[in-house]
Amino acid sequence: MEYFTLDDFDLNGKTVIIRVDINTYYDASSKKLSDSPRIKAHAKTIKELQEKKAKVVVLAHQGRKGDDDFISLEKHAELLNKYLEKPIEFVDDIVGEKAKKKIRELKEGEGILLDNVRFLEDETKEKSIEEHANSTIVKELAPLANYFVLDGFSVAHRSHASVVGFSTVLPSIAGRVMERELKAISKAFFELGDKFKIIGDLAFHDLPRFQLKWDVFILAGAKVDDCLKVMERLLSSKNLEMKRVLLGGLTANLFLHSSGIDINDDNRKVLQDMGYLQLESRAKVLVEKFKDYIILPEDVAIEEDGKRVEYDVNSIPRKGLILDVGKKTVEKFKEILRDAKYIIVKGPLGMYERQPFSIGTREIL
Repeated sequence: MEYFTLDDFDLNGKTVIIRVDINTYYDASSKKLSDSPRIKAHAKTIKELQEKKAKVVVLAHQGRKGDDDFISLEKHAELLNKYLEKPIEFVDDIVGEKAKKKIRELKEGEGILLDNVRFLEDETKEKSIEEHANSTIVKELAPLANYFVLDGFSVAHRSHASVVGFSTVLPSIAGRVMERELKAISKAFFELGDKFKIIGDLAFHDLPRFQLKWDVFILAGAKVDDCLKVMERLLSSKNLEMKRVLLGGLTANLFLHSSGIDINDDNRKVLQDMGYLQLESRAKVLVEKFKDYIILPEDVAIEEDGKRVEYDVNSIPRKGLILDVGKKTVEKFKEILRDAKYIIVKGPLGMYERQPFSIGTREIL
């Protein structure tokens, strides 16, 4: 697999647009934004660009339109700056004159973070790469830049303007986070064709053409639709050598519900509000057809009076949100993972931003 890295170019004095993924948990009630390892990792790439004396323009998103966490990136700049020796400046603009003026005025080693790219109407429209090259953000910002760096591996599967649009108009480079993930995932593939594409987290658009040799996938987190697409690809591939798919997060909740488990009204409402209950029929098909490959939690952790309380999945109380897998599930997952050749993880098993409910994720990872 061939791609450019930061080592392939002299970036001294060059304007570099870098797309990162610093989307993180936001508590709408307290208006508090959670730090995450992902933010720290992207900060290291930004810091390296600054050390190479590049002029750095950071693009990122937070949340989805209509959600409580669909907010400005001002607080994200503060989190990034915790890990940077030379702080970047937040600019409350994306493609307007204010943003463009700030880009033109950048000096070597300086950086700015533009506002939430999903504030732009055409950012998330499903289009081809060529069509996205004509999107607002690309047309307005590409003429001001010399290079584009894609560091957000976890968004790379999305055909969004800020992710794919610059690739046809600017020399495009894999950032350090992207490079590390590409190297790791490449080890799990063999007999690859020349046109193999890594398109994001685990969205294997071309999966049926390849033989994989990893054993275990952990699919979790809040993006149930993404996990479902991955499962449909993985489990329908004749060439896939895979032992188990372990589920956590909202994905596990949907599959528990689809299996006839009463996850209570609170958890059903979350799935309903996020539009995931409409995926129930697809989940049922997978459960019925591939029950030997899909491993669901045996117990879950629910918050009661601010404390973590664990219940067997057949004894979930009538109220309370499921915020993590239980300890029995952790031990079961560990047993399966001990014999794995490769382990691919998508998303946390629970609400890892809150310490009592980070146990599942921390124990497994």
